[in-house]
Amino acid sequence: MCEKHIEALTLMYILMIRYFMKFISFIYILLLFTTAECQQRKFGKLHLETVVAKHLEENSGIALSSNPSILYGVNDSGGTNQVFGFDIRSGKIKQIITIANAKNKDWEDLAIEEDVLYIGDVGNNENDRNDQIIYWVENISSYNDKTNTAFAKSTSFILEDQEKYPPKKKNFNFDIESFFVYKDHFYLFTRNRSKDFDGTTKLYRLPKKTGFHTAVHIDSFKTCSDQDDCQITSATIDPTTGKIALLSYNKVWILEKYPEDYFFKGTITKIKLEHTSQKESICFKNKNTLYIAEEGTSKKGGKLFTLSLKE
Repeated sequence: MCEKHIEALTLMYILMIRYFMKFISFIYILLLFTTAECQQRKFGKLHLETVVAKHLEENSGIALSSNPSILYGVNDSGGTNQVFGFDIRSGKIKQIITIANAKNKDWEDLAIEEDVLYIGDVGNNENDRNDQIIYWVENISSYNDKTNTAFAKSTSFILEDQEKYPPKKKNFNFDIESFFVYKDHFYLFTRNRSKDFDGTTKLYRLPKKTGFHTAVHIDSFKTCSDQDDCQITSATIDPTTGKIALLSYNKVWILEKYPEDYFFKGTITKIKLEHTSQKESICFKNKNTLYIAEEGTSKKGGKLFTLSLKE
């Protein structure tokens, strides 16, 4: 073979190797993007745990009991004055606690701290209530029978900045369906029902004391602009990390690393869920996992999901 042919073949091999290396690099980069995209899609994927018994077809609040296999749940407006303990795996009702001295005008959320269960009769769809109440059921773990009767303490309140009952529809931002307990206060979040919806949820601070008090408006946050998907329907806080989760029908906002109780001044992560339904209940299973429950129908209860906060 002549020297020119050898040089030509050598050059061809070099070019082939270069093109091959570029092809390998392209495939590698493509795989990286594909993996990242898959991870992004996976983050926000709900895992179905069970379907809750039809006794809780309008489940509007959940809280984890001291027994990690049982969640407490309540129905919203028109429901009974009862807290239901249901099994996380089967969805069956294992316990009923009737609150003898309480009425269910519009129970919308639950919170638990140590051994006290708090029931928020705070729903205000028409923005015309001045009698919102949070009930306290102490020693909740002592109610071990299948059917129980309890008597609750209560905190009643009005909202500092509401002057008319109801206000004009453009100012319908006094419905509260979300709260949690943090240190010495209750923290309440509005479900914005204003005619010209802009995604604003208002945050109120209420003393964790029995009797009558005024909830003080301390901050606001714009979630997003779609009224169907951006109204806050439930809230929870992890007592070990201080991590906060706010829920809508298809999104979760995680709030962390905030100063004092300025929750919206910290890091906020929005998670788009891969599922849209009437989700109105959220609580932490542990620091990295959330329970999320939806309302059901007259024929059956809604689904209970878990959401991992690890990407």
